[in-house]
Formats: sequence, C-alpha cells, structure tokens
Amino acid sequence: MSQFRYTGRDAQGAKVAGVVQGTSSDNVASELLSQRITPLTIEEQTEQAGDDVLAALSERLKRKRVDLEELIIFCRQMYSLSKAGVPIIRAIGGLGESHRNEYFREVLQAVRSDLEGGMSMAVALHAHPKVFGTLFISMISVGENTGQLDQAFRQLSGYLEMERETRKRIKQATRYPMFVMLAMAVALVVINMLVIPAFSKVFEQFHAQLPLPTRILIGTSQFFQDYWWLMALLVAGGIYAFIRWQQTAAGALKWDEIKLRLPIVGGVFERIALARFTRTFAMMYKAGVPLLQTLSINSASVGNLYIGQAILGMREGVERGEALTSTASSSGLFTPLVLQMMAVGEETGALDDLFIEVADFYEQEVDYDLKQLADAIEPILIVAMGIMVLVLALGVFLPMWDLASVAKGGA
Repeated sequence: MSQFRYTGRDAQGAKVAGVVQGTSSDNVASELLSQRITPLTIEEQTEQAGDDVLAALSERLKRKRVDLEELIIFCRQMYSLSKAGVPIIRAIGGLGESHRNEYFREVLQAVRSDLEGGMSMAVALHAHPKVFGTLFISMISVGENTGQLDQAFRQLSGYLEMERETRKRIKQATRYPMFVMLAMAVALVVINMLVIPAFSKVFEQFHAQLPLPTRILIGTSQFFQDYWWLMALLVAGGIYAFIRWQQTAAGALKWDEIKLRLPIVGGVFERIALARFTRTFAMMYKAGVPLLQTLSINSASVGNLYIGQAILGMREGVERGEALTSTASSSGLFTPLVLQMMAVGEETGALDDLFIEVADFYEQEVDYDLKQLADAIEPILIVAMGIMVLVLALGVFLPMWDLASVAKGGA
C-alpha cells in the first residue's frame, strides 16, 4: 500500500490535511468521504525522508499572504468575467489555476470547491479572513443578494486602488525624513565609537583641564564603548516590549489614540482614517447595506481602533433613534463643514452622494498634508543636525583653540 497526502474539508467546513494509506487515490477518496471529509487534493507520497523534510521546510518558508495589488487585479478580473457572463465557479477556477501566488491559488481553489459544494460566495470567502476582510465579504454578500456581483467587484477594485494610492503617498512623504534620521543615527554611532576616541588620545597629551563640551563628548563616547551591548539590549528589549504591548487589545487602542495626538503627523493619520471611513460608508450605503451594518463594518475597517470605537458610538446612537448627523457631532471627529454636508445629505435622502463629497474633501486635505509633510519635518531635522554638529565642533575645537592661545602667550 502507498501513502497519500490529502487536503479537504470536514463536515463543519474547516480545512483538514493529513497522510493516509491506500491502494489508489480513488480508494483514499472513498475512505475520506466515509469519514465525512470532502477531499480537495490527493497526492501519492513518493519522496524520501530527506525530501519530506525539505518539502516541509519549503512549505513553512512559502509566502502565505496576498498583496493589495493582487487583490486589485483579482477584483478587476472577476468584474470583467462576471460582466461577460462567465459562471462564477468557472471564473474562480480559471483564476486559481493561473495565479502566480501559490498561496492565493490554494485559497481560490478552496473557494471554488466550496462553491461547488453549494456555499454562497460570501460564506466561501469568509473561510479565509487573512485574505478577504470584513468589508470585502460584506460587499460580495450585498452583490449576491441584489444580483449585482459584477458591480460589487468593480466597487471593491476602486476602493482598493484608493487604498493603494494612499499607502504610496505615505511612503513617498516619509521616505526622506526616515532616510535622514537613519543617517543621523549611523553618524552618531560612528562619531562615538571611532572619531571621538581618536581625538581623546590627542587631548590626553595636553595634560590640561579640558572644556566642558569636550569632557561630555569623551564621557559619552566612553559610555558607548563600555556599554554598547547594554544599550543594544535595552533598545531590542524596548522594541520587543512595545510590539507585545501593541498586540494587546488595550495597547493597540491606546497606541491608535496616541498616533492621532502626535505633532505634525497626528492630523494626517486622523484625516486618512476619516477619508477611509466616509469613502467606505458611501460605497456600502449606495450598495444597499443597512445603516447599522455599514457602521459596524466601518468601525473594523477604518484602520484606527480609537476612531473605530467612536464609530461604534455613532452606531449605538442610531440604534437609540438619534439622527446620524447628531451622533456624528457627538463623536467629535468631524468639522462643522462636514457635519453640515452630512445634515444636507440626511435631509435630502442623498447621504451616499454627500459622503462621497466628504471623502473627496478629506482625500484632498490628506494629499495636501502629505505634500507638506516633508517641508514640515525638514526644518526640525536641520535643527537637530545643526545641534549635533555644533556640540561636536565645540567639543573637538575648543581644546585646540586653548592650545593655540597658550602657544601664542608663551611666544
């Protein structure tokens, strides 16, 4: 008998995998079905033990994520195929077979298998939360229920493209400041570990009282040389502790609140989150998602837990019978101009159109803020570099000036 490796889904829809013995793949499939396991793949094991180890290592190292760009392309392709009248199962299967990302290919093949088993597409996608978020699944569910699945994919592709552009603008705006700060950190290490020790040997030959800036530089350099391992350990420990704290519910909420209060960049973070909220709200409200469900989904997909809690507060106010504009005003997130636009949209019944205008307003402000971000940070970096150079220059040149004065006086 041969060994066969299989993947499948149990009676609850959970994915299972394992190795069984059998005479053929058909025999293994029958055995799995008798155990209420629906097989997805069955492969005969012919590798040696060493190959099994390499295969397991390769499986662990394999990329298990789907990039935003890949999701955008997937939505575009599904929109085109759905609009052309291609059956969903056939479209998913074709994209799954041809995709270059092996992990995404496995996910799409599993979705196709679930669709063939009679599941709805939203339920099939819900089994893969690492790839498809709550917003994605909700939009697909609305598209299925209204018979406009192609339009749901079109709206999702547009939303994901906006998300991609926002991320690109943030990276472009922060690239220069991060590069300068990294260069300053490297320069600080080189100066303390190499430059100042070389000068300190020269200063020791003066046999005189050194100026205060020079003594501070030499003391700092000596501390770096003697306790660099302790500083590295403290930095690594601090980073690890911060990451673990940020992974807790209370820590993540507090950090998202702190980010909104940071100088210069705090307002940018807030407007990015509000732009995402208003754009998503307009898209889902226009698609026919109920208001309470729209607010719940937005609270999880806005990208900031603190603002998400405020949105949940808006949802609770709407549940109590308050107007959306009133709950938005109580949240303290929106400016009077935005609240006025919301009120007009609520009174005229065109809330989705007004929210699109609000989203455009926020996105224009974000675009302006990101363009000015480098200009706002640059003076701070220049001042910091100036202070560092000034301290270094005073510490290095003051003893030399004193030595020159003594030499002149002796002459």
